[in-house]
Amino acid sequence: MAFELEAFDGRTGDPKRGTSRPGTLDADYLDWLVDVHAASIQQHFSRLWDYYANPMSDACGAAAADRKVSESGRCYVQAQEVGLPSRITGLARSPHGGAFGAQPVRDIQRKEVVIENDIAWRVNAAADFLFGKPVTLISRASDDRKRKDIEAILKALFAANGGPGFFQDMAVLGSVYGFVDCLIRAPQTQDAFGNPRSRQPLPETSSLACPPPPSQGPRPSDTTGDPLSPVLQWAQAIDLELIEAPRALPVLDEDDYRTIRLYVQHFHQKTNTISGKGSFLARILGAAGCRSDTRQVVAVTEITSPDYWQRYEDKELVAEGPLPWGFLPIVHIQNVAQPYYYEGVSDVEPLIPLQDELNTRLSDRASRITFQSFKMYLGKGIEGFENKPVAPGRMWCTDNPDASIQEFGGDLAAPSEHAHIAQIREAMDKASGVTPVVAGILQDRLGNLTSAVALRLTFMGMLSRNERKRHTYGEGIRKICRMVLSMLDTAGVYATSDSDRDVEIAFPSPLPENLMEKLQEAQIKRDLGVPQEQILKELGYETK
Repeated sequence: MAFELEAFDGRTGDPKRGTSRPGTLDADYLDWLVDVHAASIQQHFSRLWDYYANPMSDACGAAAADRKVSESGRCYVQAQEVGLPSRITGLARSPHGGAFGAQPVRDIQRKEVVIENDIAWRVNAAADFLFGKPVTLISRASDDRKRKDIEAILKALFAANGGPGFFQDMAVLGSVYGFVDCLIRAPQTQDAFGNPRSRQPLPETSSLACPPPPSQGPRPSDTTGDPLSPVLQWAQAIDLELIEAPRALPVLDEDDYRTIRLYVQHFHQKTNTISGKGSFLARILGAAGCRSDTRQVVAVTEITSPDYWQRYEDKELVAEGPLPWGFLPIVHIQNVAQPYYYEGVSDVEPLIPLQDELNTRLSDRASRITFQSFKMYLGKGIEGFENKPVAPGRMWCTDNPDASIQEFGGDLAAPSEHAHIAQIREAMDKASGVTPVVAGILQDRLGNLTSAVALRLTFMGMLSRNERKRHTYGEGIRKICRMVLSMLDTAGVYATSDSDRDVEIAFPSPLPENLMEKLQEAQIKRDLGVPQEQILKELGYETK
């Protein structure tokens, strides 16, 4: 089965299909993208996500590796165990096997395994630092009325797509993978009055296509009395779909890595259909106690160009349609800018070696505590001593006058061990820019820091990194706003010029704020001529 790529073959546009500026996509290249390249990047990105989420898997079945796992008494495996040495886990792993595929090592017993996921709270703290408070979208339109309308439209747009949760998801995905993409899907169709219908998947129509302009049908009078209400309904019907990195297969311009010619996403989707593998006999013959998902899975491939789109399931075309926007509805956002690369810098990747070292030393310490917390005994001249149980209240007797019992072990912890672990955590602080103070772990770290200046000095590294992210994520949000406003204009829903679509993204201060200092700053801005409306928005007040 092969892809049908006539709409992307570079020919002159087909008026019947509505393609005026088709892109070019070679079938062999697309096959390589979804069959080879997608699998290779999946391994890399899955590793990043596993170190962030540290998923847990049950150790079930009767395999040798599973028996090795169960020797510790804990019948589960964590993803970050892939970075532990065999002398701790008793398991040898291949570079492609991951944490949940391993072979037992002969004569090595599994030790205590301790995983302290320092990556997750650092990523979450950084996301909260960036989007923990709602951002403010400020229109730069010249007309006061239009400026208020645009701000209301954008507010309704993001509220319908999750509000603050949308931005926080964006920050987490970007932080883990190094970048995140946003696909803008406009309403599928409209009713006779020009109002958007519910977003139900319709195979014969485009989920990305724009409906006819509202002017084509009679519009009922607005019961609310607000002429902007139909426009807000349209804005709320637009989907902002965050695409995680493992699904993203952009076709970049050969001469400019920053330009996306076409956008391909490839992923496996579970359907509401039971697979044949989930038969009663298959469940009986499967490993006892193991959870299994018997739903059918299809390989989905979506191709989007500036003027056309297609959806395939298992390389079979199931839906297609034209796009009237004149641009590719994709916004690419780098986590931290990386020159000359499409991907940005991941917050997780540089922390992986340090996370492995931390888990190794914590596991070593736990094993030492286990062995040294209890006294060990040496019996001399007692027959069968090797089989004698050691427990409270036990008494051993012998007629041998030379018999003796000596105790040993129970050593104290080495100070260098604690110092080494502390140094690892400090190294992670430097690499991530996120200190425990940011996550609310004080431990006498703040002292008497009460002023805003003192707090800024304490958070200097985090603030600097956060400022870099404000630029990349702020620019991405700005592009989303401009594209949505352009779509509404093309659809005949709300007319805007190019200058009207300019939007400023105002990030609130992530630091604890002193109200008096904040009001004094607002007073100074007013004296300098900053518009009162903008000052009130920065203070968190709604303006009408």
